[in-house]
Amino acid sequence: MEITNYVSESDAPTSLTLHYRASLRTSMRSRISQSSILWRQVWGLAALLAAIIFSWMAYGFYQPRILEKQGFTGIASSLGILQGLLGALVEPYFGIVSDRVMRRVGSRLPMIAVGVTLAGIIFVVVSLLLEGELPSGLRWLIPVLMTIWVMAMIVFRGPVIALLMQFAPSAELPQANVILVLIFGLVGAVGPLLGNLIQHLGASLTFMLGAVVLIVGALLFWSAKPQYTHPIEEIYQQLPTFLRSLLIFGVGLGAGLEVNLLLRPFPVLLHNILPSIGTEYITSGMLLVSGLSGLFLERLILRLGVKKAMKMSLGAIAILMGLTLLTRNSGLAVGLVLAFGVAFGLLFTSQIPFALTVVPPMWAGLGTGLYFGGMGAATALISLLQQYNEITPIIGFLGGAIAFLIATSCLSAIRFSSNTRLPSA
Repeated sequence: MEITNYVSESDAPTSLTLHYRASLRTSMRSRISQSSILWRQVWGLAALLAAIIFSWMAYGFYQPRILEKQGFTGIASSLGILQGLLGALVEPYFGIVSDRVMRRVGSRLPMIAVGVTLAGIIFVVVSLLLEGELPSGLRWLIPVLMTIWVMAMIVFRGPVIALLMQFAPSAELPQANVILVLIFGLVGAVGPLLGNLIQHLGASLTFMLGAVVLIVGALLFWSAKPQYTHPIEEIYQQLPTFLRSLLIFGVGLGAGLEVNLLLRPFPVLLHNILPSIGTEYITSGMLLVSGLSGLFLERLILRLGVKKAMKMSLGAIAILMGLTLLTRNSGLAVGLVLAFGVAFGLLFTSQIPFALTVVPPMWAGLGTGLYFGGMGAATALISLLQQYNEITPIIGFLGGAIAFLIATSCLSAIRFSSNTRLPSA
């Protein structure tokens, strides 16, 4: 799919100017200073992000169980691969759509509203279907609805993240993103507790709860007045070239592969060294440290630039994977859990600013779509590999090293434009 083909006559500077001037006037009437972060809007965005994370947890926990119960045991893993590939293909497309909606109506909120509403409705429908015994002729509805739910989440996930570009000046994106990383880390850290709650509620009530959480998250987001934003300075900017788009996708692919290869076998290996700590709590510990460490890493990212920060984080993860293979000491294992968390924190805090600043501001949706599309492709590839062979720690380390080379090669090939205010080197 050649992304450069999506520019049409409706994207011409003349029509863009008319639509965008109206947006700029609205933004100026809000009397927002461009030199500061819109913290209220960022916290509203974080609330919606927390709801999204919980929804993915609920979906990920029950998807294989529901499919097995409905007699789709053979396609449970294949559906995960298909949905990952859908993310890889569809996420960049909806990123472009959100950018075009932004230019035409001056806001990404319509796409976000559509996606949240559709995802919530599907959760409710699946919940009702699971209440009773489905006739055998209607059981196919379950995997179809689950796939549509994934696509609905993709519709608004990228545009939600792209909004951060309008809530903070480019130079302050890492500082604003710290809040999102903190929420991600905290929600991920309580994952075992949420898992127990989800298991206790059962699939039907969990999906109903997921719909409620999405709606509450959206209401909190809307109450933060997300329509008040920093105006984007440039009226018209060229769509990124296909090569540049491919490189951004490659960075997401490499980062996604490395994160997946770490989180699959290495918590189990660390659990063998620390048998008193469950595998899920080791993962939670890494995520908790990542969320908290982001509070102290944003200054480092500003000093290094997002490209160097991402290279450093991915390199650290690969080295730590190798050290874990050589470790049998419990004290060193605890240190490795903390070190993995800090490396994650550096990656998570720099990746969204990278995706938002590696493209011109008016293509922020495409930037996030390409990056997270690459991560979706990584998830699909890892799921495919698991169908044939177990991913051992050694395979994880070797694969992580290859993923590091992919990501850093793409990062090195990318040149930031001169009007990018966030340091890139």
